[in-house]
Amino acid sequence: MDNKGFENLTAPLAEKVRPQNLAEFVGQEHLVGANGPIRKMIERDKISSMIFWGPPGCGKTTLARIIANQTKSEFVEFSAVSSGINEVRKVIVEAGKRLSANGKRTIVFIDEIHRFNKAQQDAFLPHVERGTIILIGATTENPSFEIISPLLSRTRVFVLNALSNKDIEKILKGADRSYVLKNIRMKIEPEAMGFLVESSGGDARKAINALELAVELVGGKGGKSDIVIGLESAEEAVQHKALKYDKLGEEHYDVISAFIKSLRGSDPDAALHYLARMIESGEDPMFIARRMVILASEDVGNADPFAQVLATSTMQAVHLVGMPEARIILGHCATYLACAPKSNASYMGIEKAIADVQNMNFDPVPLHLRNAVTKLMENLGYHKGYKYAHNFEGGVVDQQYLPDNLVGKKYYEPKEIGHEIKIVERIKGKKRKNDVK
Repeated sequence: MDNKGFENLTAPLAEKVRPQNLAEFVGQEHLVGANGPIRKMIERDKISSMIFWGPPGCGKTTLARIIANQTKSEFVEFSAVSSGINEVRKVIVEAGKRLSANGKRTIVFIDEIHRFNKAQQDAFLPHVERGTIILIGATTENPSFEIISPLLSRTRVFVLNALSNKDIEKILKGADRSYVLKNIRMKIEPEAMGFLVESSGGDARKAINALELAVELVGGKGGKSDIVIGLESAEEAVQHKALKYDKLGEEHYDVISAFIKSLRGSDPDAALHYLARMIESGEDPMFIARRMVILASEDVGNADPFAQVLATSTMQAVHLVGMPEARIILGHCATYLACAPKSNASYMGIEKAIADVQNMNFDPVPLHLRNAVTKLMENLGYHKGYKYAHNFEGGVVDQQYLPDNLVGKKYYEPKEIGHEIKIVERIKGKKRKNDVK
């Protein structure tokens, strides 16, 4: 086999296919597009110290390396997790000598720079100010809070966004055509591609690593030349399922299941029957109480908000009183929950919201909802245009709260039962008020 281009066969695929120039770089058009500030800095060969702020896998390290490559600068990379300030000082000394000897600049890239404490960050100040080094820091944390003010004032902060689904798909297609896999004819089925893209959460590294694992699972390391990545292998590469089930305790699970279903089905007699079976079998009363606390939110919800108060109080009382008297408290709570009006609207709402968070990319929090607690954040547009609800009639104001790509999404759909009737009326009233506006 021709090993040309395979200098680091042990490196992950994400490292092997890392872009080497702006032409190969995907995403962050606001920074590297035709009129992007970083592209202009590279083209003019005028690089200043900067901080890249963005989520994992959005291209912070790659962009730093491209800047070094395209400006012919010496590039030294550190991780604030594993490197100490003494190592950095040695590099700064060498950078000074290099600059004096031949005028070559040194870019010092610090990954996770927020991990350096105040004293460690202070050490960079004179060298950044004199131009001995060009500092590029990468952080997933808000620089306003994590980077000391003197260093922040000497650097430019660039905000990198999570990659879009389109960006991730482009990156995956580029990876499967790369020289690293040139000995494999590979096809990613549309369903598998969609799954890999959605499950990446805008993280290119995560997506590429999943693709690499999917190839290995299908047979890429076994000499197989034709690889088809289907949905099943993509799911296997991304997910790690660990299903726990105690077969020896089957009766335990059967009875608690019947108890919960009886409460949900509003049958107090059946609920008391299964409660009695658990009490007589020596079941932990706190286990029973905890399950009723869960049911009070999952199945009763806002149809009767007092149910949650009673269930929580029951758990505390059972803990304080103990058996055998705790059986009375458990029976009291069980009958109340069984007879209470039922709504799972809150439960279904949070489940749908979590499913979206896990399975789709979502736009950032709207700028007007963010707190501008620092000058940097204010300059970036945080809080601008926010309407304070209490300043409007009835405390209701027509304003966007969801991220842009979720506007109009409904998670909580209250039912016209119990206390939720009032909630439905309030929502309808709010909609009518906003429609009038």
